[in-house]
Amino acid sequence: MTALTRPEIATRLSAAGYIADGELVIAIQLMQMLGRPLLLEGEAGVGKTAVAAALAAVHGTELIRLQCYEGLDQSAALYEWNYQRQLLAIEAGRGGDAGALEDHVFSEKYLLERPLLAAIRRPRPPVLLIDEVDRADEEFEAFLLEVLSEFQVTIPELGTIRATSIPHVVLTSNGTRELSDALRRRCLYHYVDYPDVDREARIIMASVEGAGASLSVSIARLVESIRKEDLRKVPGIAETLDWAAALIGLGVETLGDAPETVQETLICLLKTHEDRARITPEVTNRLLGRVG
Repeated sequence: MTALTRPEIATRLSAAGYIADGELVIAIQLMQMLGRPLLLEGEAGVGKTAVAAALAAVHGTELIRLQCYEGLDQSAALYEWNYQRQLLAIEAGRGGDAGALEDHVFSEKYLLERPLLAAIRRPRPPVLLIDEVDRADEEFEAFLLEVLSEFQVTIPELGTIRATSIPHVVLTSNGTRELSDALRRRCLYHYVDYPDVDREARIIMASVEGAGASLSVSIARLVESIRKEDLRKVPGIAETLDWAAALIGLGVETLGDAPETVQETLICLLKTHEDRARITPEVTNRLLGRVG
């Protein structure tokens, strides 16, 4: 595939519903140019996972996701054997040639692809999203680094499987654990922050039906102000979009004209009891004064 220019990348991301800043567009351009994985770091809710989905749309290819978690092991990420079908085949072939039966039950027919193996066997390079890699342990991170370096895996019963195509790899991290220097060296890096008012307003207009420019800017400004309050859980972009859809659905055209509705619908933004108690009607009115 011919490398895309920065304007082409930005346009295709926008068409896929992702409004990117200039630094991310450059990171994606270098990612395709150098063939390197892209590590996206940032707070939960800033749109890191959405980058991978938009990138799949940019390239017109499949998105394959590996969700990381504590205790994730190689079999869950790479491959497993379909043991139930193998046992049935062994039972059915009992009394036959043991060697032939072993070769049969450890064939492709009984292999269950997991995300890493699936990603390197696609004829067309997919986008491989390794989501929240910081939740996996250091041992798995070392294994992952080996796979991303070689793009081949060894299955003892089948031998070495080399990549049919090299996937576009996106890793995300919420910073719950420090990643190794080796993994960081292997990747390009971009920090995804909360969008500024202008970009969040454009995100609202691109994602929420009926969102006009004036209301979208007002919503983005108020969300920015709320994020600066002392909150336990800062609202992310998904919460902003839910809130915008709620306000529009309730017929709100100007935030300052509907302070009670604004207050009541903050349940879309504030997801803990402490945060709901902290953003009182008095606080909301004070913040609305900044928006006007």
